[in-house]
Amino acid sequence: MKAAVITFPGSNCDRDLSVALAQAGADVTRVWHKDEALPAGTDLVAVPGGFSFGDYLRCGAIAAHSPIANALRAHGAKGGYVLGICNGFQVLTELGLLPGALMRNSGLKFVCREVALKVATAASPFTSGFAAGEVIRVPVAHHDGNYQIDAEGLAALKAEDRIAFTYAPGINGAVEDIAGVLSSNRRVLGMMPHPERAAEPAHGGTDGAKLFAALVQELAKV
Repeated sequence: MKAAVITFPGSNCDRDLSVALAQAGADVTRVWHKDEALPAGTDLVAVPGGFSFGDYLRCGAIAAHSPIANALRAHGAKGGYVLGICNGFQVLTELGLLPGALMRNSGLKFVCREVALKVATAASPFTSGFAAGEVIRVPVAHHDGNYQIDAEGLAALKAEDRIAFTYAPGINGAVEDIAGVLSSNRRVLGMMPHPERAAEPAHGGTDGAKLFAALVQELAKV
């Protein structure tokens, strides 16, 4: 499975994400935001956490207009797999690959700690390594992780089983405590928590490694 990890100015989890994917068995290539094309044969595009372009204007907004953005959008639009974590989730909503928006945390403070996540669905390549309803522990680090979507959009997410993770309990005011959502074809996942920071024993937990292992295994079948 070939993965491309994009680096924007201000990304700070790109190496962590690359290592987590490589340890799971992926062939990883690092891609700079000024590149205009993805490596040939890319199966998964991974957009890491951090503060792309200093979060100026709006988190992820400037990154969504980088030269690589057109290739990222096209990859997702044609059914390619995409994973966006934290700032990467924000970028994916700005690109229109996922619905909703990430707002300022309700407490108006940066939240940085390990949290409990409930796996809302196991029916996706990203979450198939978990059981629906399973509670895992993964770190978060965000100031704008308050996921919001209108009533119609929320109803669609629920009806189509596209809520991937929820906070247990809530931490930032997100509607329905949503921590991650899937695209309609289930090939794009955006999540605020950082599974790459819980991918090996030295991190204090390995629950995040299950996401990457399941993803690589699922894509190997495609």
